[in-house]
Order: sequence, then structure tokens, then C-alpha cells
Amino acid sequence: MHGWDPKRRRQLTYPEENQRDFGLTIPDSRVKRFLSKNGLVILGFTFILSLIALLAVGLTQNKNTPENFKFGIVFDAGSSHTTMYIYKWSAEKVNDTGLVYEIESCKVKGPGISAFASNLQDIPMYLSKCMGRAKELIPKYKHHQTPVYLGATAGMRLLRMENEESAERILNSVTSFLSSYPFNFRGARIISGSEEGAYGWITINYLLGKLQKKQNSKDPSSRRNESLETYGALDLGGASTQITFVPKDTNIKPPIKFMQFRLYGNNYSVYTYSFLCYGKDQALLKKLAMDTMNAPSGILLDPCFHPGYERTVDVSYLFNNTCTREYNGQFPFHELKINGTGEFQQCQEDLLDLFHTTNCRYTSCTFNGIFMPPVQGEFGAFSAYYYTMNFLNLTSDKVSSEEMVIDKMKKFCARPWKEVNTTYTGVKQKYLSEYCFAGTYVLTLLQAYNFTDYWKHIHFMDKINDNTEAGWTLGYMLNLTNMIPAELPQPKPFSRPTYISLMVAFSLVLAVVFILGSIIFHKSSYFQK
Repeated sequence: MHGWDPKRRRQLTYPEENQRDFGLTIPDSRVKRFLSKNGLVILGFTFILSLIALLAVGLTQNKNTPENFKFGIVFDAGSSHTTMYIYKWSAEKVNDTGLVYEIESCKVKGPGISAFASNLQDIPMYLSKCMGRAKELIPKYKHHQTPVYLGATAGMRLLRMENEESAERILNSVTSFLSSYPFNFRGARIISGSEEGAYGWITINYLLGKLQKKQNSKDPSSRRNESLETYGALDLGGASTQITFVPKDTNIKPPIKFMQFRLYGNNYSVYTYSFLCYGKDQALLKKLAMDTMNAPSGILLDPCFHPGYERTVDVSYLFNNTCTREYNGQFPFHELKINGTGEFQQCQEDLLDLFHTTNCRYTSCTFNGIFMPPVQGEFGAFSAYYYTMNFLNLTSDKVSSEEMVIDKMKKFCARPWKEVNTTYTGVKQKYLSEYCFAGTYVLTLLQAYNFTDYWKHIHFMDKINDNTEAGWTLGYMLNLTNMIPAELPQPKPFSRPTYISLMVAFSLVLAVVFILGSIIFHKSSYFQK
């Protein structure tokens, strides 16, 4: 055994028997030198490799998988205009329904598509700008997966009643054009009034969180009654109006079938009805046609327009319409001259003649003898309901009594047209001139639906959650996601048992290497020459 004499600065050699007295085992000299020089290096290298392997397994197993989104495009081809909506949702569903939200809307410049019956060649130009926007917004690799739908509403329903071939030609032209894009075009069709109403109901209840919350309920009795918390839906367009809600008594035997939906794991039985020809624009034509019979000289003093307002309407145009033909007759004049008088109450009395409320063969009816369960609960009113009442400052949050509503409407309708036209310079004259009629019509329609104190139960809505428009198209997309297969999440690289085993094994290797390295480091003096 060797030692070091600091005074003589030389190495001392102890006899072998003395080495045994210290209790030491003498390794082979070559092993000694190898361990002395390379032991810590080997252990350090093993430690680093084990640490890298541990981190690699952990990061690989737990890395964030890319979000798997899908897109969908729906065209709302209404009676007065067309709007394209782009929706986005995760491919992984919640209780069998995708979480869909709007990311873009594009209003097509021009009239509704029913106006293209005689100029089909203009349809590509009509739709191309919004389709170009869709190509820009949706990732290119998603184009072939993205479904495109076009739903035509009351304007096309009326055209089909008048000329079915014209309606088919328009839909064929739309189909030909939209099929030329790299998207997955699923068809252009005329949706029924019941579909329009029901999908609007789905939209507002989805946006208000009335559908998703139900999945969190653990009380079975609570889940049965929770459907009563959904909002009813009131939609007013140019050619039709829809009312949709979940009746309080779902056990009644109605003369018409309730619509059935399964959304977010829950079933809904929904009453809906669409009144064709009772949209805002067609209702005005119906009123004018009805009043023409009481204007033998061709001059109509109309209480639904402002004092001093004048308009001339071609009689043939007025009656060349499915909604007004019941009032057609022989008139000694070709033009009807309208002079406004601005009398709200008289206007409302005239409009009540459009709603027949005396004939009901059922336990409960709305106007025209149509079965409808009693309205109950809260309602969301959108489209022309909102645009009209918002302009007139008569939305629910700004009204507190019937007297307040009547007073505001009286004052607005009585304002001279010249004053109104000067005050609201940014509003198109056609729309501005009809707000007295439109506001009165909304109040009369709600009365015909048997609503009282509307400001307590009806909420006028435009965009909900700041970015998604209330309307039927989102509900349409939500319902369609039940038919679009959900994609399975991407599998993890390792099964759970394999992942746990690898993590434990590499952790143990690190621990053993660390302990051995500590021992060798502290005992290294024993291996020096």
C-alpha cells in the first residue's frame, strides 16, 4: 500500500499485510486505473442518456395534438337578400353534437335569388364575391372537406307556388355554380317554413346556453323539466313569419306533429308554425291590396305612412302576387296613389283585418284558425323584429308599459315626412318610409299571437355573444353536425401501462446512476496511485 510523505515529498510503500489491516480489497491495477480515469465519465454519460430518454418519453406522450377543426358554409337565400355564413366546429363532439360558432358573414349584394328567374346568367356574379371570401378564410387543405349548403326561404317558396319550373331553374343554376368550387357542395334547396322556424329556435337556445347546460344536470326530475327553460323563437322576414317554442304541456294531442330534435344528448319536442305572406313586406302588400278596394278614385289616405308622404304603386304589380290575389278585382285605374296621414291607432285597426281570430276548431289557436298551444316563457325575437323595434327604440330594455309603447308610436307616426326624412339622412327612403307601418305591424302581430306585456317576455336580438347572428342558419348547421361523423382523437404514442413502465424504468436508472456516481466521487481517493 502506498502513502504520501508530505515532508519528504515522496510516496511511501506499506507492506501488503498492513494493507489487509486496513480492511481494503486490492483490485487489479488495470481495473483501478480504468475506474479512476473513466468511472465518473461512464456514469455521467449514462445519466445524461437516461435523462434525455425520460424527457423524450414524457414530451412525446403529452405533446399537444393539433386542434382538429371543421368548417361549414350556409347560404341564407331570403326573399329580399342573401347572406353567406361560415361556421367552425371541433371534430370531437360534445354528446353527439359539434360545438359550432360563426366566424364570418358575407351579405350578397343585390335582391333575393327569386328575382333571378329571368336572368339566370347573373347568378355566378351574384354569388362569386362571397365564395371568394370563403376560399380566403378557410384553409386550403380543408376545402374539400367543407360542406356548402344553400337554403332558400319564403321568397322561393312563393315563386315555387307561382312557377315551379322557374324555381327549379334558379336552384339548378345555383347548384352548377357552387359545384365548381373546391368545397363539398351538399345541395341547394327550398327549406320549409317549419324548418326555418325550428332551426331559428335551435340557434338562439344554443347561443344563450340553454342546450349545453342540460348535460350537467344530475337530477333526473330536473332534466325532464329543464326544456321549459328554453326560449321560444320569433322570426320575421320579408315574406313569412315563424313562431317556435316548447309547449308547457307536451302530452297534448295536436292536429299537427311537433318537430323532434336530439341535441347535446337531450330530446326536444317543439311546436313551430310558419305563416307565409305574413312577413313584413308581403303584409304591407296585402294591406295595400285590401285598401285598394276602398279607394275607388285611386287615391288612398293611408294612416300607416307619415303625413306628407306620397307613393305611387302600379296596380298590376300589386296584384301580381300569390299573397294579394284574394283581393284582386276590376279597378278603373292603373296606379294607386298613396298619401300618408300618420295615425297609429287607425293603422293598427286596419292591420287587425289581416288577422282572422274568430274561427278556432281546437282547444287553442292563433290567428286564421291555426292550432297553437298557449305561449309561455321567454321569447327571442330577431330579424325584422329586431331591426324595426331597435330603430324605434321600442326594444324590451327601453319599454316599461303599454302606454309608453302607444305614446312613442303615436308621436313617431305623426311626424311629418319631410322632418323624418331630414332627421334620418343615413337611412334608405324605402325603409325609412315604412317604419311607422313596420312598428305597428310588429305590435299587431304579437297581439295576434296572444302576447301581452311583450316587454316583459320578449327579448329583441341581433347578434348574440357579440359575434353570432340570430337566425336559422346556425341551427341548421348544428342539426347537420349530428349527421357528420365525429373523428376519433389522435392516439397517444404509448399505451398508458407502457408509458408508466418507461417513466419508472428511466427514473430508477437515473436514481441508481446518481447514487453510484456519488459513491465513486467520494471514494475516488482509494483508486489513486
